[in-house]
Amino acid sequence: MKKIIFFVFALAVALGTKAQQMPEHLLKLMYTGNIISNFYVDSPDNDKIAEEAVKAMLKELDPHSTYTDKKETKALLEQMQGSFSGIGIQYNMVSDTLYVIQTTPNGPSERAGILAGDKVVEVNDTVIAGVKMTRTDIMSRLRGKKGSQVKVGIVRRGINRLLEFNLVRDDISTETVDAAYMIDKKNGYIRITSFGAKTHNEFVAKLDSLKGLGMRNLVLDLQGNGGGFLNAAVDIANEFLARESLVVYTEGRTTGRHDYMAQGGGRFLEGNVAVLVDETSASASEILAGAIQDWDRGVVVGRRSFGKGLVQRPFELFDGSMIRLTIARYYTPSGRCIQKPYSDSIKYEDDLMQRYNSGEMSSADSIHFADSLKTKTLRLGRTVYGGGGIMPDYFVPMDTTKYTAYHRALAAKGCIIQASLRYLDENREELVSKYRSIEEFDEKFVVDDRYMTILREQALKDSVELKGGDEELARTLPELKKQLKMYIARDLWDMSEFIMLYNKYSDSFQKAYELVRCKNMDKVLLKD
Repeated sequence: MKKIIFFVFALAVALGTKAQQMPEHLLKLMYTGNIISNFYVDSPDNDKIAEEAVKAMLKELDPHSTYTDKKETKALLEQMQGSFSGIGIQYNMVSDTLYVIQTTPNGPSERAGILAGDKVVEVNDTVIAGVKMTRTDIMSRLRGKKGSQVKVGIVRRGINRLLEFNLVRDDISTETVDAAYMIDKKNGYIRITSFGAKTHNEFVAKLDSLKGLGMRNLVLDLQGNGGGFLNAAVDIANEFLARESLVVYTEGRTTGRHDYMAQGGGRFLEGNVAVLVDETSASASEILAGAIQDWDRGVVVGRRSFGKGLVQRPFELFDGSMIRLTIARYYTPSGRCIQKPYSDSIKYEDDLMQRYNSGEMSSADSIHFADSLKTKTLRLGRTVYGGGGIMPDYFVPMDTTKYTAYHRALAAKGCIIQASLRYLDENREELVSKYRSIEEFDEKFVVDDRYMTILREQALKDSVELKGGDEELARTLPELKKQLKMYIARDLWDMSEFIMLYNKYSDSFQKAYELVRCKNMDKVLLKD
């Protein structure tokens, strides 16, 4: 309880308030601590009471103001600053539940088939959701020695049973620019998976490399990018925008307005740019996409982004723990607020599900903006809207019809990836000697009967049934074979080759590629 009293007095000092002049709500905290400490029937666990009191206060604010103890703070920083052995996920804790924000490319979780939006509820048969388990305890269960195994239980939207995955821990790299290649002789592609301390340097290296190969125009992929460091997004925006262009500004009740400006000297100020976003592109991704859209520097393609536009400032407490408190909101250069509403915490958590149910993922006509949210871009005066997230200039619906129930069941159980790994183990030497390049592999490789036999055995092992008979199998095979081929390419080469094949079948990428090749980007933006 001394922690609470100390915290209250420290806050008063920080605010320049004498103890006897403290506001009533702060005095109430201090007196409550004294009463419990002096009169409670048993010896109270003052440390635990203090921890829970701080968490309870922050819970009343917004979904992103959080508290971490000393161990948790150190572990969380590792996700952005270094490498470690674990299962390869970025996550957020919401209402005592671990939500997967994104998986590390080619990491244990992605290879097994864990998806963004999954809820991790069990680790090695121990329930971790709804039991008040600390972040430190959860992370200690997920992380471990490289090569060791861990079983996780997953709850996934649309599946009414617990999914179990047996993962092998591996070293988790923090490389954030994981794919870059030339689409053709003039057009290049770069994918950023998150924004970390080294992202700008990684991006510049890839950008310079592609420019050296003749790149004139760029497709920049931010799909699935949950955000990260603000400065990384600002530095990358600087590569596209003229000097003194506003990239983003923050403003809060007590912090005032702070502008982040392009510093000049950008490496890509002339060529066409197409930015890919989707419903899981958040925070720093939205800052970068919003800046490019507001300055009419490029075209944004895909689906409405997540809508995470709250600024957290870390406050380190005297014991090494930390409060990350929301102090401001992010605004795009035209003045649009990126943050979506969060007054109802349940709706905030279930926002993506509501988008699916409302039809937003399949039709832009289902998205309605109030006139009060309307604003204009800064160069061409195009109409854009605030109110949460970045609405793309060209909407690309999610195709929910091409995957059968059988395909979804195979993916949910991780059968497709597991079958791919086994096929590679049994045929690697043959594949390496036969295919010298990704182009040759793409042209000539065909998923054969050996692969399908392995997949059927894996499906049987994981109790995945083909309920629709030959008709459903016939509808499943085309998309299934594409996916199998991509996983083989990734393991034979690298992530760029995997993404290269994936993009051939991606409607969003194909639209971005079409638009970025235009001779007059202004006409594309104005839809003339």
